[in-house]
Amino acid sequence: MIDLHYWTTPNGHKITLFLEETGLPYRILPVDIGRGDQFQADFLRISPNNRIPAIVDHEPEGGGEPIAMFESGAILLYLAEKTGRFLPSDLRGRHEVLQWLFWQVSGLGPMAGQNHHFNVYAPDKLPYAIDRYVRETARLYAVLDKRLAGRRFIGEDYSIADMACYPWIVSHGLQKQNLDDFPHLKAWYERIGQRPATQRAYALIKSVNPGDGAPSTEAAYRVLFGQDAGSVR
Repeated sequence: MIDLHYWTTPNGHKITLFLEETGLPYRILPVDIGRGDQFQADFLRISPNNRIPAIVDHEPEGGGEPIAMFESGAILLYLAEKTGRFLPSDLRGRHEVLQWLFWQVSGLGPMAGQNHHFNVYAPDKLPYAIDRYVRETARLYAVLDKRLAGRRFIGEDYSIADMACYPWIVSHGLQKQNLDDFPHLKAWYERIGQRPATQRAYALIKSVNPGDGAPSTEAAYRVLFGQDAGSVR
């Protein structure tokens, strides 16, 4: 059994996509990040960066004590190695997928995240910041669109690279991106959205966080965007 510490964010959806595809037994432990659950001591022992998602695998390969993991990219890699699925076993295919996984966690996710922040959450709409991140998001979309020309998936087959990227494209409207400008990416996006496991993963939003969206109270804003070094100490 895998405990999934989860909230309905793009990074959280990466892991439910994988778990729904593989059928690994798991249970969701909601971490309401607007309420501050990510700062609870029990959660910080698993995820010292006070971010979701995190997992605890109670049945790791080879037995022994449960294994706790944080960081969505690391979790995807761990689960792929655990199951032998969604990560090629040959040298070239494996590293092809890993490059695009790391591209997402270092580029697409952070840049699209800043796009979300300045477009949707920031109380002051700063034109320079909005323009900066909308443009960079568009550049990254174009990189992915070019990669997907003539391809069904980012690697040879559906993989953890696709699972990492897809949730960040779901919010393209908030990011001020028009998928018609990226036809190869759009076809890939629609293809993944039709997968039954994808639909099951996103259906979890209704039961875990029916009010999914921007923080609705001043207290939630402070929790999400008021952190500094003192939040860790």
